[in-house]
Amino acid sequence: MTKLALVTGAGRGIGAAIAHKLAIDGWRVAVCDLTKEPAASVAASLPGEGHSGWAVDVSDESSVEALFDAIEAAHGPVTALVCNAGILLMAADGERPTIFDMTLDDWERTHAVNTRGVFLSIRAYARRRRERPLEGGRITTTSSVAAELGGYRGSASYISSKSAILGFTKAMARELAPLGITVNCVAPGIIDAPMLAAATPRSAAPGSLDMLAQAVPLSRLGQPDDIAGAVAFLLSAQASYITGATLDVNGGYRMA
Repeated sequence: MTKLALVTGAGRGIGAAIAHKLAIDGWRVAVCDLTKEPAASVAASLPGEGHSGWAVDVSDESSVEALFDAIEAAHGPVTALVCNAGILLMAADGERPTIFDMTLDDWERTHAVNTRGVFLSIRAYARRRRERPLEGGRITTTSSVAAELGGYRGSASYISSKSAILGFTKAMARELAPLGITVNCVAPGIIDAPMLAAATPRSAAPGSLDMLAQAVPLSRLGQPDDIAGAVAFLLSAQASYITGATLDVNGGYRMA
């Protein structure tokens, strides 16, 4: 049977591009988002067969457990988990909120989705693969260039949540290696996707994104397909000896 990939936050943007790339590569894809409508729409647009759309709140333990139970009952064991769901909360005027006026609710909500959501999703996957092992198990997480540089537009809550993913990925790579499961992270740079629009203040001058692109050595903004290609590689057999790694996809914006 064709391998099954579960992709969170796949109702639009980078997640949708990942779902399309995996479908092209022959995967069956369980497209997951906070509400079912966008997930089902993306699933219906994918090439190939066996795709499905699901609603999940990755920050909620019961929602994540119910999702895995339902998907595996309907479609069999999940081979690959792509933890892509994330949020970036900005001030009402689109400006970066500083520590002086950041609310506890915004801090907690950001970490609930960006950090707790990854923990709950990986735990649900790992427990099921321990009970029902399979070959070629794969997990990818999503951090950000903001976590590696301290960020510019993202808030401290977003940067810290994405920084946590860098270390958590390595911890999971060690813990799940005995099951033959690789765990790697993708760190996107400046990507022309909905989150970039959310991080662009209303006061930004016309052409500011063009100026931002010129700060990238490759002189362009990244596209969702750039991230999708990196994820697809990490899920492939060609990446079977890569685990605990962070793959920077940023056009040279950050060079280690």
